[in-house]
Amino acid sequence: MYRIGNGYDVHRLVEGRKLILGGVNIPHILGLDGHSDADVLCHALCDSLLGASGAGDLGKHFPDTDDQWKGVSSLVLLEETEKIVAARGYQITNIDTTIVAQQPKLAPHIQAMTSNIAECLKIHSDQVNIKATTTENLGFTGREEGISAYAVVLLQTK
Repeated sequence: MYRIGNGYDVHRLVEGRKLILGGVNIPHILGLDGHSDADVLCHALCDSLLGASGAGDLGKHFPDTDDQWKGVSSLVLLEETEKIVAARGYQITNIDTTIVAQQPKLAPHIQAMTSNIAECLKIHSDQVNIKATTTENLGFTGREEGISAYAVVLLQTK
């Protein structure tokens, strides 16, 4: 049996925070604001995995009211999510994601993000696809107020 899940996340760009995407610290003058490290790519991916496995969403498992998750690397959240998915009897077939950011350019960091995610999820890197795009200066992303990410995952029973 196959299950499909999708995920979406967005965080505001602010001064004084690191920009972490896919577990990679990306040099930039702004970072993402949030309870954890605010890694929108990992958050969207967690939501897609949880949704596909019928396990709810990120907020259900890692609420921003729980200090245990304050400042945590979202790679930790991704590892915990993989455990939930596996415990429900599913394995990951493939992942496709899109990061939406006007700046900075993300292409030089995609391979490192792919490696981080594959390692966390215990899958081969060719099962993970990460794309990046801009909004051609339109909307909140185009005004560089925030960054968003989309994720789609295909699971199959073990």
